Amino acid sequence: MKTLIVAATKAELSFFYQHFNLNEGDFTESKNFDVLITGVGMVATAFALGKHLSTRYTLVINLGIAGCFDRTIPLGNLVNVTEDTFAELGAENGDEFLTINDLGFGENSYKAKSKQKTGLLEVKGITVNRVSGSEKSIKNLVKRLNPTTESMEGAAVFYACKQQNIECLQIRSISNYVEPRNKDNWKMGLAIQNLNDWAISFIGEMN
Repeated sequence: MKTLIVAATKAELSFFYQHFNLNEGDFTESKNFDVLITGVGMVATAFALGKHLSTRYTLVINLGIAGCFDRTIPLGNLVNVTEDTFAELGAENGDEFLTINDLGFGENSYKAKSKQKTGLLEVKGITVNRVSGSEKSIKNLVKRLNPTTESMEGAAVFYACKQQNIECLQIRSISNYVEPRNKDNWKMGLAIQNLNDWAISFIGEMN
C-alpha cells in the first residue's frame, strides 16, 4: 500500500526529486511512494491518472503552485485545498452561469478525503482551463464561487480519487495573487522551494 504524489510539472518538484534521488521519468516508482507528472491542465491530469491510479494506493497527494485570491495570505505560503470546483463546467445563460449541477448532468465540486493532518490553512480552490487575468473575470469568479486558490488540475485529482474511493490531499504553494497578469509580482522560486521543503518533510515522516 503506497502513496502516489501527483504534480503537473517536474519543475514544481525539482528539489523533491533531488532529495530522494529519483529518476527523471514522468512516472517514478520507489519503495513507499510513487511520483506521477501529469502535464498541465485537467485533461492531461485525468488521462495520466487514468493510466496509473489504482487501489494499491492508499493516499494521493496533489502538489503544486497556485494563484491566490486572498491577499492576506503571503506569497510562498502553503495551503491545504480541501474543496475544489471545476469553475467553468456548465453553460452560459445570458449573464447567468449554470453549473453542471444546475443542468442535471453531474457535479462540479469535490472535497478532499484524508485522515492525514497537515497543520496548514484549509481553503477552497477552483480548477480552470484559463488562468484568470482580467478584472472582470476575477470579479465574477469571486462573486460566484468565493475561492481562495486557482489551479489547473486540483479538481481533476479529487474527481479521480472519488471514483476509486482513495484518500487524497491537495497542497498548494502560493506563487502569485490572481490579478491582471504581471510576472514581475510572482514569487515562483519561493513557492517551489517551500512546497518541496514541505513535501520532503511530510513524506519523510510517513516513511
